[in-house]
Amino acid sequence: MKVILGLTGPNAAGKGEICKYLSKKGFYVTSLSDILRKIADKQKIFPTRINLVNLGNKLRKKYGSNILAKWTIDDIVKNSKDFDKVVVDSFRNPDEIKEFKEKFNNKFFLLYISAPKILRFKFMKLRNREGDPKTYKEFLEIENKEKSNKSVRQQIHKCKELKDFYISNNSTLENLYKKIDKILEKIYSKIYVGN
Repeated sequence: MKVILGLTGPNAAGKGEICKYLSKKGFYVTSLSDILRKIADKQKIFPTRINLVNLGNKLRKKYGSNILAKWTIDDIVKNSKDFDKVVVDSFRNPDEIKEFKEKFNNKFFLLYISAPKILRFKFMKLRNREGDPKTYKEFLEIENKEKSNKSVRQQIHKCKELKDFYISNNSTLENLYKKIDKILEKIYSKIYVGN
């Protein structure tokens, strides 16, 4: 495996769009949230954002703050054999990132994606995902819950400190894709050329 790209950042910043774009470029796409949604489905938990946040926190408390990363790494090892590039969405705790850095070493790169809050709320309304908050107030309340100081909870603000690259998604999709392409060039030159 040549490249593992991790995505982190606040809700509706454009991580899903990046995954779609990279999928077209031959990346295997997975997400720590996919694991949560599968567990929620088995436990008959309706997949609202707040329910998934609470479930993730409960699992981290029970099994350790890196558990979603461990399960996602198992998925990658098992299911991405035909791919040499992988993108992993939804890192929400620093220990999840550390688990990936430990496992994949200098093949793992973390991108932190952000956008202004009001723009992210607009993006969220456009994507119209089941379980997303309906009001701006609810959107902000959930965002605050994702910035915990407890190590077994979501700590997106602390994930930012571990980033290799930062993307401000404050323009068009075309511009977002250009920013991703520039980052990929830098990563490939590091891996293949050693710069």
